[in-house]
Amino acid sequence: MKYLFICFLTALSLASCNNPPHSDSQASTAGEESPEDSLLQKTLPDSITTENHSMIMDAILGKPKYNIKDIGILVYDGVNDLDFMGPRYILGQTGATTRLIAIKPGNIKTVMGVEIVPNTVIDSVNRLDILVIPGGFKGTIEATYDKKLHAWIRMIDQHTTYTSSVCTGGWILGATGLLKGKKASTNWYREEEFLKKYGAIPANERYTQDGKYWTSAGVTAGMDMSLAILKDNWGGKFAKGVMLDMEYDPHPPIKGGSPEKTGWLVEWMMKSMYDAGVNPLIDSLENSNR
Repeated sequence: MKYLFICFLTALSLASCNNPPHSDSQASTAGEESPEDSLLQKTLPDSITTENHSMIMDAILGKPKYNIKDIGILVYDGVNDLDFMGPRYILGQTGATTRLIAIKPGNIKTVMGVEIVPNTVIDSVNRLDILVIPGGFKGTIEATYDKKLHAWIRMIDQHTTYTSSVCTGGWILGATGLLKGKKASTNWYREEEFLKKYGAIPANERYTQDGKYWTSAGVTAGMDMSLAILKDNWGGKFAKGVMLDMEYDPHPPIKGGSPEKTGWLVEWMMKSMYDAGVNPLIDSLENSNR
């Protein structure tokens, strides 16, 4: 919420404050508004100022369902860049303290080689309102065998309002036992196999909610899930405001992005490539944990 206030104030400094909210440009989209919104529109002042903008935003957006103060996003060497940056950008718009939490001290490198400076480490965090567990590749698989990390996640989960995962981050969350008996989503790659391994029920959805647990399919689905969490707690108008800030209206140039839309040849190629990296690593970790 604070971030949107800052953006709003910036906009005020760049544009005229004297455009009435009942202008013709707004009337052109009035058909998309609910009757309640139309009534609210009539009560708004004719100009927006630095003095009344908070009141206007509260009137339009309403109050959140839960008071979310602390958001934590797990990061580690080999984490997927967009798995954590998408949720970081979206959830960071709420004004809650949003931290990148590393498994151990020091900077981390993402799967694309970008060096990230985390805000803190798991040993320094004992309570969060929202926990996000992103995925990746090698580091993710290693984290599914990290018992200290699992114990920390279970401790944090005792107090969270939302516990979530993105992509193969669902493997880490699943390894804690918290998804047992719950519907869940994860990356398309061997989705049913890995979810069933941890006792979860494959939902085969872009993102899934089961109680306070929110899980998503691969990479970009984490942004959809994060927007859904915004909608659930802060409301649809807040989520729409963030979507407009992002101009989030995807139109990919070709059909694809899921196994069903990709075609067997490319899907087979990608799965074979993943298998070549995943299987030896899992075998090695399984052997070392016997």
